[in-house]
Amino acid sequence: METNDASLAFATLGHPGRLAVFRLLMRFAPRPVRPTEIAQALGIKANTLSHHLADLTGCGLTQVRREGRSLLYSVDLDRTEALLGYLALDLGRARPDLLAPILSQEAPMAETGFNVLFICSGNSARSIFAEALLRDLGQGGFIAHSAGTRPGTDLNPFALEVLKRNGHRIDDLRAKHLSEFQAEGAPVMDFVFTVCDTAAAEECPPWPGQPITGHWGLPDPVKAQGTDAEKALVFAQTYGSLRRRIEAFSALPIASLDRMSLQRRVDQIDADALSRD
Repeated sequence: METNDASLAFATLGHPGRLAVFRLLMRFAPRPVRPTEIAQALGIKANTLSHHLADLTGCGLTQVRREGRSLLYSVDLDRTEALLGYLALDLGRARPDLLAPILSQEAPMAETGFNVLFICSGNSARSIFAEALLRDLGQGGFIAHSAGTRPGTDLNPFALEVLKRNGHRIDDLRAKHLSEFQAEGAPVMDFVFTVCDTAAAEECPPWPGQPITGHWGLPDPVKAQGTDAEKALVFAQTYGSLRRRIEAFSALPIASLDRMSLQRRVDQIDADALSRD
């Protein structure tokens, strides 16, 4: 990246509001996000957000595309990579005393029994689906966990019925708060997935050990309206969407992939599944 381009990008990110928008988009990456969702998550007025997005797009850090009548914004990962490279290699001169402390935070990935955490807001349906699916489809290669960002929730009875109908054991499933996995002595995660947009939009610290992350956001089936039969259908559809993703994830040759390739494959799983949902 040229110095003038880097200077413009740094100046753009120097505003707290624009930095907050960019950080939120990174948590959804590579998925695009609607401005209304950004504004709601960050509590920003629509006209202010419009200026922030225009500035971020103008310096190349974000990109926009139209889908029907909606505009969708996403991080330009190539441009972001170039900016980080400029910061580390050009500005930082690749000094080991600067880079080593950052790189040393990356926990080594086990050869098998990978710890995988699925996060959603309530841990009552979507993340519970994902935990049960990976536990049963992963053929012993994964240790599945799930948690919610909202305390005091219970497992949804419609979700439990879907799991039972599909042959999953439910007696050991329980709703858990995210803090349980952030406490001292908690398992070191190899993968962390958000499976709802609410969880992805929340301000969370970087996960220890720099796990591979993914966002597989799906609509909340708990909010489904109608008869019990209509609600049950929504839960079944959500289960099916997650099953497609979990089947593809559990089939990855994780031990033979480097971190960059693995991250790309995780991102592609969601893109492929969205085209079928």
